[in-house]
This record gives sequence, C-alpha cells and structure tokens, in this order.
Amino acid sequence: MVRTLHLYLTRQVLAGLVMTVAVFAFVLLLGNVLREVLTLLVNRQAPWLAILHAIGLLIPFVLAFALPMGLLTATLLVFGRFSADQELTAARAGGVSLLSLVSPILLLSAALSGVCAFVNLHVAPASRVAYKRLLFEMGLKRSDALLPEKTFIKDFPGHVVYLGKVKGNHIEDIIIINLKDQQVESHIRAARGELNVDAAAGKIRVKLWDAWSVDWVRGKREPGYAGEAELPEIDIRAPVEDDIKVSNMTFRQLQNELRAMERLVGAPIPALPSAPRDPARLAALRQRHAADLTAPVRIQMHRQVSFSFACIGFTLVGIPLGIRAHRRETTFGIAVALLLVAVYYGGFIFAQGLESRPELLPHLVVWLPNFVFQIVGIILLWRANRGI
Repeated sequence: MVRTLHLYLTRQVLAGLVMTVAVFAFVLLLGNVLREVLTLLVNRQAPWLAILHAIGLLIPFVLAFALPMGLLTATLLVFGRFSADQELTAARAGGVSLLSLVSPILLLSAALSGVCAFVNLHVAPASRVAYKRLLFEMGLKRSDALLPEKTFIKDFPGHVVYLGKVKGNHIEDIIIINLKDQQVESHIRAARGELNVDAAAGKIRVKLWDAWSVDWVRGKREPGYAGEAELPEIDIRAPVEDDIKVSNMTFRQLQNELRAMERLVGAPIPALPSAPRDPARLAALRQRHAADLTAPVRIQMHRQVSFSFACIGFTLVGIPLGIRAHRRETTFGIAVALLLVAVYYGGFIFAQGLESRPELLPHLVVWLPNFVFQIVGIILLWRANRGI
C-alpha cells in the first residue's frame, strides 16, 4: 500500500512539475525574447536558426528560476488535492504517516537541488555569456541593432553616441560626444552620415556630412564646421572571457577571480605619508579593503550555491501549506506559490543591496531565505504529521 501511494504521489508531482516548469519557463523566456530577440525577427535581419539558437541559450538561464518555482507550485497543487479529496485521511486511517508518504517527494527535491546546482554553477552562466555573444555577433550585421535609434549609447569606451534615425548604413541627426578621463573633450553634431561596421577588425568607421564640432582646448571652446568629415575609428569588441561580468561567471571563474583579488589585496602596501603607522590599524585597513574588493564576488558565489537549495525549502513549505489549504483550485496554488517566491527571492535582493556594506557579511545573508524556509517548512511538516 505504501509503495503504491509513493508511486502515485511521485507521478502526480512529476506531472505537475513538468507542466508548471514549462509555464514559468515560457513566461520568463517571453520577457527576454520580447526585449532582445523579437526585434531581430520582426526586422527579418537574423535567420530563424540564429533566433532559435538564442532562445535555446536562454533556456538554462530561466530554468534556474523556473525549476524551484515549478516544484513549489506542483507540491501545493498535488497535496492540496490530496487533502481536499480526503485521500490523506484515508492513508492515515490505514496507518501511514505523513512523513512516510512524503519521503520520496523530499528525495526528489534533493535530487532536483543537485540539478539546480549544476545549472546555477556552470550551465546557466556559460549559456548567458554565449547568448550575449550571439546577440552581439548578430548585431554587428545590423546597424540598427548595434546602434538603436533615439538612444544615448554608452557601450563604446570614450564615446557617447546618439542617432536620430538609422536605415542600414545611413544615419541621420547624429550626436557624438568624445570623452577623456570622464570629461567632455569634443562634441560633434551632423545632419547625416554613413557608417561601416568591420566585424573582423572590431571597428566602426563613420563618415559625416554637414557636421558641426566643438572642441574644448585648455578650457576654451573652439567651434568648427566640415562639409564632409571622417571620424577616427571606434573600437567595438564582442564579450570575451576577461570582460565577463561577475553576475555571468561560472563558479570556477568566480573562484579564480576571488583568488586574483586576494593576491592583489595581499600585495605589500606602499609607504605613503597618509598611511597609518600602527600595524594594528594597517591590518584593519587591509582587511576592510579586502572585504570591499571581494564582496561582489563572494556574494555571487554564495548566491549561486544557495539558489540550488531552493527546491528543498520550497518542498518543505509547499507540502504542509497544500495540506492546510485543503483546496483543489489551480489558481489558488499558483497565487500562493508566487507569493512565496516573491518572499524568497526578495531575501536575495536584500542581500544584494548590502554589497556596499561588507561588514554586515552580505555573502552569508543570502543564505537567510533558505534557512527561514527550511526551518518553517520543517515545523509546519512536523505539525501536519501530528495533525495539529
């Protein structure tokens, strides 16, 4: 009898899991696709194969969120129906405890946490970087993707670019601000122009007509005009290994980054007139500097690992809440799941906001949502097992 119940509940949870993960993944994918990929498709500037490749690279990234959310929703729905249909009462009448019933579901959540760990620590960051690189490469083939209209573009080091209109290689209403040490060095405005993207060399060449310029030389403005002008080449680079953001690094890359920062912090501090002479103060200064420098990397490392345990916490909370809700309605289960997800991930957002306060140990604060959900889940499951 117990084995039959185990198989029944496991099949129900797995069926619900597949459905809910598909729904959540679709919703999360839709946001990224509408924002970044759909423009390429609508303008018919990217082949279908490349679009499908981009969407495929997004799937592991959204799966890291969709899998725990789907498991929480599935447990709420399955155990809500199990309780509402009096099946739990019948099982208890047959001498089967709740803990015995849910043991395979808890094992399933632990296995899915292992899957999440593999996705969070390696697959999702690597896929995200590959996705960004693919979008960049597709954008190089389209000027309006690389240089969107009516937007101040700050992606090119030392330049701020604004284009009123982009049609192929032809551009209109152009503003180019050249910067040096974060200060404006020159300002160019032109009625129209032409640009050529050299993807192989990583360069953009710009030719302007009817261009006005203002140069700042020793604090003085020097205006100029040119009927035709060719600007210095603008460097563009695809995302490379050294330029990956901390949020898109794999766990191994984060470990290497942390070691590099620790070596940098551990280097001897040069003797400056303003440096403290007291060894204790010098050690405290070094420790604070190290914490400030390594905080973002430590937070991301702990965040990736702690995210992987979401499945366990969600399952521990979802089972007793589903039983207590005693509801069959799908909408109720989804609503409760979304509320719990908002609370859970709100804790991670809070920890991320403490990045500038390393003395508060934000890399440990990211574990707080897991501890809260698991402790609360264990208490609720224990009370549900005793019928309280």
